Amino acid sequence: MEDEHVMETLGMSRVVIRNGKVVSVSEPKLEFCPLFCKYRGIERITADIIRDNIEGRIREFGLFTDKRDLLQGVFVGFGTSEIFMSALKRGTIDAVVCVCDGAGTVVTDNPELAQGIGARLSGLVSTTPIKATIERIGELSGRVLDTERASIDQLSGVSMALGLGFHRVGVTLIDPNEASRIKSIFKGRAITFLVHTSGIELTGDILKSCDLVTSCASKALREGLGGSIKAQAGSSIPIFALSDIGKELLLDRAKDIDKSIYVSTRDLPCLDGEQPNPLF
Repeated sequence: MEDEHVMETLGMSRVVIRNGKVVSVSEPKLEFCPLFCKYRGIERITADIIRDNIEGRIREFGLFTDKRDLLQGVFVGFGTSEIFMSALKRGTIDAVVCVCDGAGTVVTDNPELAQGIGARLSGLVSTTPIKATIERIGELSGRVLDTERASIDQLSGVSMALGLGFHRVGVTLIDPNEASRIKSIFKGRAITFLVHTSGIELTGDILKSCDLVTSCASKALREGLGGSIKAQAGSSIPIFALSDIGKELLLDRAKDIDKSIYVSTRDLPCLDGEQPNPLF
């Protein structure tokens, strides 16, 4: 099997990595991301900037290689992996189903592994097995769904987690329809976190089946979720809780943040921060 990893990142640019090298980068749909401006000083997103960013992740953190760093620290206050990490530590959930380059769908009850996998990875579309990464995940209390193909199948990942004896599982998803199927099959045992939402349409599956949603550069979510948001973290690229359990996970994360926290009530969404440009 050819070593190939595909991701959509930094403005929905499609990036292909083979043998640890970036081989193609499509033009991004996004020009400005407040997150990458804050942490990387990137004022305008271009294909060259994206290439440099991904090559930097490969050098610094071993993404898409057999030197993958799986125990990275906190990257942002309210990221997807940070929220699930805190929920695991506090016992609100007892396992996470996530996606890792070189492994595909992964089940773990290790908060540090959940954080390390997701901290620098976003929008993974497909991947192929990397033996060293799969072995290291196993050493860190993780289970890979498909060691032969590194397939990404979150519904099967939730099924595997429950089969291993876990009772309440957090799962990252990019497809609202898959969230709906997971909720239908596993009832209250799965907590769904919709990610990679730029360009998404607002559907009933999102409103009914997603506990948490990251807004990315989505115009539809910012404009259409008013009245359905129970809690929000952040204002530039906010994360929305659409259920009571989603709200609980945001509060779990807030308890673990060392910086001062401001809590208030108001109509949501709150979009006071600088937004991605353009929204789509």
